[in-house]
Amino acid sequence: MAEDDSTNTIRVSQMSPGELTALAGRLRARADGAPMRNQPEQRHDLQAAAQVIDQLVQLHAEIRATAAVIDDLSRHLAIVGGV
Repeated sequence: MAEDDSTNTIRVSQMSPGELTALAGRLRARADGAPMRNQPEQRHDLQAAAQVIDQLVQLHAEIRATAAVIDDLSRHLAIVGGV
């Protein structure tokens, strides 16, 4: 009964790594701003969110690099008749 056009799926545009890095920077800047000095919990939350975004961007880069290596290895194996 699975349908390709599910009404439960919300399509959200994805942000590029550059946009995510900029967002992390804005979150850090807001956390370090004067209004957050009196709100340590919110400051910590903004800093943690920025750190998570940075880690996701790094993970994304590592996954893409690994995929490229695997793809290249597969091509080489196919050339020598291994696959």
